[in-house]
Amino acid sequence: MKKIIPLALTYDDVLIIPRRSTFTSRKEAVTTTKLTKKINLHIPLVSANMDMVTGEAMAVTLARLGGIGIVHRFMTIEDNAAVIRRVKRAQNLIISDPYTIDPTATVREVKQKVEILGVSGLLIANGDRKLRGVISSRDLVFATHDDQLVQEIMTPFEKLVVAEKGVTFTEAKYIMAQKKIEKLPIINKDGEIEGLVTMSDIQHLGQYPHANVDQHGQLIVGGAVGVQGDYLERAQELVKAGVDVIVVDIAHGHSDLMFRAIEKLREVCGSVELIVGNIATATAAEELCAAGVDAIKVGVGPGTTCITRLVTGCGVPQLTAVMECAEVAKKYNTPVIADGGIQKSGDIVKAIGVGADTVMIGGLFAGTTESPGRVMSRGDKKYKVYRGSASFDVSEKRKNLGLEKKDLQDVVPEGVESVVPFKGPLADIVAQLVGGLRSGMSYTNAHSIAELQEVAEFVQITNAGMRESGAHDIG
Repeated sequence: MKKIIPLALTYDDVLIIPRRSTFTSRKEAVTTTKLTKKINLHIPLVSANMDMVTGEAMAVTLARLGGIGIVHRFMTIEDNAAVIRRVKRAQNLIISDPYTIDPTATVREVKQKVEILGVSGLLIANGDRKLRGVISSRDLVFATHDDQLVQEIMTPFEKLVVAEKGVTFTEAKYIMAQKKIEKLPIINKDGEIEGLVTMSDIQHLGQYPHANVDQHGQLIVGGAVGVQGDYLERAQELVKAGVDVIVVDIAHGHSDLMFRAIEKLREVCGSVELIVGNIATATAAEELCAAGVDAIKVGVGPGTTCITRLVTGCGVPQLTAVMECAEVAKKYNTPVIADGGIQKSGDIVKAIGVGADTVMIGGLFAGTTESPGRVMSRGDKKYKVYRGSASFDVSEKRKNLGLEKKDLQDVVPEGVESVVPFKGPLADIVAQLVGGLRSGMSYTNAHSIAELQEVAEFVQITNAGMRESGAHDIG
C-alpha cells in the first residue's frame, strides 16, 4: 500500500510575517492567558515537571513572576505532598493554620523546626491551640544555649498584639503598621489560634504584584502523577496538600492507560483541574478533549534531553503538532500547553501563534539558581545537572525509592543526562523570554495572547533563511 507522507515543521522551519503595528511600546502587550479552563496565568510560562527543573524554589519563584511550576513526581508521596504544602505556605493573605511549638520545647528544637519549615518564627501553644506566646529569630539570637526552654525566651501572650477572628487582611495590615510589629496572631474569643498575618507576606504582595495566587492569596502550583502504581494515592495526597492542578504525565498520552487514569482520577480527586499529555496528533487531542480534561500537553520528542524520536522512530515536529492539536482543542475550549523545543523567546511567539496558550519549559530553566541540584565547577565555569524524565538515571532513582517495579535491565531510556551552564536567577531568564514575547506581539500588532493566536501568519524558510536569522558573517 502506497503511503502519503505529509510535511511537518518545527519552530526553526518558519518565521512569522510582521504586520503594521499600532504599538508605541511593547509593554502594551497583555500576556495573560489560560493554563486550564479555570486557571489563568499572567505570563504563559510553565516549568516542566522534571526532577532537575521544578522543585519548591522553582515553583515558588515562577508563580511569583506570573507563571506556574509543575512539581515533579520522582520522590516519595510524603515528600511530594510536603513540597506542595511549602509552596502554598510561601505566600498568604492570612495563614489559616500557622505553625506552632510547645512552650516546653528547647531552643534546639525550635531551630530545627524553623529550618525545616523555612519560617522565621513560631507561635507558642500547647495541644489545646491556645496562644501562649511567639518566638522569633530575634529571640533565638539572645538564647544563652540550645537547651534553654522556649517559655524562657519567648514573647509571652500578655505582651503580644493580637487580632480577633474575622479581622480582614486590610485591617490586619493597618494594625501592624500602627503597632510596628512583624507578626499578628489571630485568635478567637477563647484565645485559640485562628490565623496569622506576617510582614513577609505583606512585602511579597508589593514585591510580586503579578504573582499567580488562589482565592486565599496563596501561590498556585501543580503536581505531576503517572498512570500506574501509586498515582491515585499520590494525586489524593497532593490535593490534600492544596495543589491547584494535577498533571497526568506519560511519554505517550494517547493510550488506554491515560483514559483509565483520567476516569479514576475524576472519581477520587473530584473537580481538581486535570492536564494530560503528552500527545502529538489531532486525533489524540480530539479524544482527550472529549474525555473532559482541562488542558492538553503537546510534544512527543522535542525536548532538549529527549531522545524518544531516535529510540522509537515516533513523533511529530513540534510546530505542526501544536498547530493540529490546538485546532481541535479550540472547539472544546480546552487550553493547549506546547511542551518542549523552546530554545529562545521567538519559539514562544511561534508556539502561541499556531494556537498554544502556554509553553512548558525545561532546558531553559535548568541550571538556574532555583532549579534543584548543586552548582558544580569545571575550571572557571559553573554547571548544573539536567536530565530527561525518561532517562536511565530517573528510572534508577525511582527504583531506589521503591516507586519503580520494573527491572532496570528492562529499561529502554528515552532521555539523556547532561550538564547545563549555571544561569543565575530565574527572574533574569523569565524577563528575557517575556520581553521577547511582547516584542513579537508588537511586530504582529497583537495586543493579547488571543489576538496573537488569531493574526499570526507564517512563512516557511530554508536553512539559508535560518542562518540569515541569527548573527552571521562577523569576526
